[in-house]
Amino acid sequence: MFIKTFPVGAFQCNCTIIGDEETGDAFVIDPGDEADTIIAELETQKFTVKYIIHTHAHIDHIGATKEVKNKCSGEICLHKGDTPLYDNMAMQAQVLGVNMDCDVLPVSKYIEHKDMLECHPEFKTEVIFTPGHTPGSVCFLFRDVPFTAKDGSVQKRPLLFSGDTLFQRSIGRTDLWGGDYDQILSSIRSELFTLPEETLVVPGHGPQTLISEERAQNPFLNS
Repeated sequence: MFIKTFPVGAFQCNCTIIGDEETGDAFVIDPGDEADTIIAELETQKFTVKYIIHTHAHIDHIGATKEVKNKCSGEICLHKGDTPLYDNMAMQAQVLGVNMDCDVLPVSKYIEHKDMLECHPEFKTEVIFTPGHTPGSVCFLFRDVPFTAKDGSVQKRPLLFSGDTLFQRSIGRTDLWGGDYDQILSSIRSELFTLPEETLVVPGHGPQTLISEERAQNPFLNS
């Protein structure tokens, strides 16, 4: 399995390409900006994009979606709760002072809690609905992802893409469109903190963390 996360754009959104090196199928997670960089990596790896998946529809997570879709195909996936944000990308750009192409393509597939997106039976992700940062925020859970341990052995553990719901020692802001502070805390406690403690978390911005560390040390959830 190929996994590469890299920050894109002025807001340094973590975009991830996760692909099966045997079949060549890939997910693109949160293509927020720098479409050329994302497309170049996909072409270098010779991946075929099956799904372009979004943790939510803030402009810094969807800004390159149209270009990636037009060049690499793939189904655009989003929770219906964030449709107003997606359809009003121009409004977001104006409020935030961002100058970019704000035309959007139709959503191919509206995703719901517990949906499974599969490239094939051994390469799939589970949708976890975690409203609070936005009304339609979701996380993506890949189970049994292989990692190389310090002793050189290959081990498996869950990998969570948490978007702007959960960060290292922080949570997503709730003062933007549709944000709800109590709801985001409830989403994290009920849906994310019930995951295995060894789950590796890739947030929408900033460094990776572990579920075990956030349970024990996140000040927003341990006060």
